[in-house]
Amino acid sequence: MKAVAGPLKWADDRLGLATAGKSGLRKVFPDHWSFLLGEVALYSFIVLLLTGVFLTIWFKPSMGEIEYEGSYQLLKGIQMSEAFASTLDISFDIRGGLLVRQIHHWAAILFVAAMMAHMLRVFFTGAFRKPREINWLMGVGLFALATIEGFAGYSLPDDLLSGTGLRFVDGLIRSIPLIGTWAEFFVFGGEFPGTLVIPRLYMVHILLVPAILLGLIAGHIGLVVYHKHTQYPGPGRTEKNVVGYPMFPIYAAKAGGFFFVVFGILMLMGGFMQINPVWKFGPYNPTQVTAGSQPDWYMGWVEGAVRIMPNWESHIGPTTWSWNIFLPGVGLMGLLFTVLGVWPFVERWITGDDRDHHILDRPRNAPTRTALGVAGMTCYAMFWLAGGNDIIATHFHVSLNSVTYFMRVAVFVAPVIAFIITKRICLALQRSDRERLLHGSETGIIERAADGNYSEPHVAITTDEAYTLTQHHLLEPVEQSEGLDANGVPDKSLKVSGTRAALSRWFSGANLAKPTLAELEAAHHHGDDDHAADSGTGEDDAHGALDDDQPKELSSTH
Repeated sequence: MKAVAGPLKWADDRLGLATAGKSGLRKVFPDHWSFLLGEVALYSFIVLLLTGVFLTIWFKPSMGEIEYEGSYQLLKGIQMSEAFASTLDISFDIRGGLLVRQIHHWAAILFVAAMMAHMLRVFFTGAFRKPREINWLMGVGLFALATIEGFAGYSLPDDLLSGTGLRFVDGLIRSIPLIGTWAEFFVFGGEFPGTLVIPRLYMVHILLVPAILLGLIAGHIGLVVYHKHTQYPGPGRTEKNVVGYPMFPIYAAKAGGFFFVVFGILMLMGGFMQINPVWKFGPYNPTQVTAGSQPDWYMGWVEGAVRIMPNWESHIGPTTWSWNIFLPGVGLMGLLFTVLGVWPFVERWITGDDRDHHILDRPRNAPTRTALGVAGMTCYAMFWLAGGNDIIATHFHVSLNSVTYFMRVAVFVAPVIAFIITKRICLALQRSDRERLLHGSETGIIERAADGNYSEPHVAITTDEAYTLTQHHLLEPVEQSEGLDANGVPDKSLKVSGTRAALSRWFSGANLAKPTLAELEAAHHHGDDDHAADSGTGEDDAHGALDDDQPKELSSTH
């Protein structure tokens, strides 16, 4: 220790590492399984960087044609690009190359999946609210860049399947009104497929997008530390504290162990679950298309939207406006990321809630938001299923046209049904919570009285559970206002339009009110009186039980 004391003191005098390290190591993080979703995304990204370095050493990002002379006999003598040939060499001639390739591909899929699940957790629990709007925007940017990064890496091997995906993107670019052709020439260096797209995608995949991702991830984590971590409602948890474990040694040990769990699972997947066998597809040929081709799952919804879109085109002067490609492709992706980006500000405008939020919502206590999220997931799922309409038709022996027509209706009808069902479930769960507060927990025991009546006794819930069930803040719908202050002076900040008031009633008006102190006391008196009648105890004992089971601090605070 003496040997390192000098250098450490030298560094601390100049950089202040001891003070920063002490506060950082004692940083408290709450403990809940859903917080691991973001960690899975982070650890998958680390695995992508590690395996990507290995693949970069052997991959040749060139579209120059050569005759394959490698060890895979079925393609020997076939003309192909150097990119595809080097992918085959990595798979068959580099020791451990195929394992690393498959780990890399599985990590990319897990990275996007974990990021999407993490964003859904943030959305459904309201973790995007003030003061975390900027962090939410960073998350949306990370999600968009992750899809671009995944698609760029998916296209690099220059096989027939990835080339079909590039042809799809070429169509999306050319469908942009007025500038589509010029944009295509800029991306591909001429007409599709050109000779430059693989080298350009390679630089985007290994340098440009990873650098931006690293910067956004650093900023994202930095804001989590700055704002302190959100936490679920529970006893002892307030908007001004964090209940959990310190970074060192508990959280660091758990996080480190979890990284190796994620890495180990990805290694098992790469070793035992085949993915992207490019040798079966062969080199890319613009005159061919892989039968039954499907993109990676995170791009399948865009293809599904294009597949079921009616053939809408406009001819304006010498130009053709391909709405059947532009709207479901470019337009739908733009709509998704725009809606995700503006939602925190839209919800704050609707509800008028400008408070800082560090305690998360239980999804049932924000039924409209939860229902909207499920409706969006359902719409996404319908588009995703439509992306495999040919596979559905062939496997289930139904008409392809029938599947397409059904999906055209389902993308509009299914989200509405999902919204209604989800909101009703959330309200039913609110009623269930209210019943538990007022009448306690069901025991599952049926008792028969002397007069022949049957009843089920209830057990009072714990104070901790009652605290959790009543900790949320009920949002009152904003009322329409002309924007006059107490002195009758116009104030634009106080003005509420009729549209905003109607949206606020729609968003918050259906929430059930929490039981009041009087209702809780009456419910406890009722239950204790019934118990006293059976056991022969008096009313004073019942009142004492109320004082023990339901502390006044709980009701006065909430």
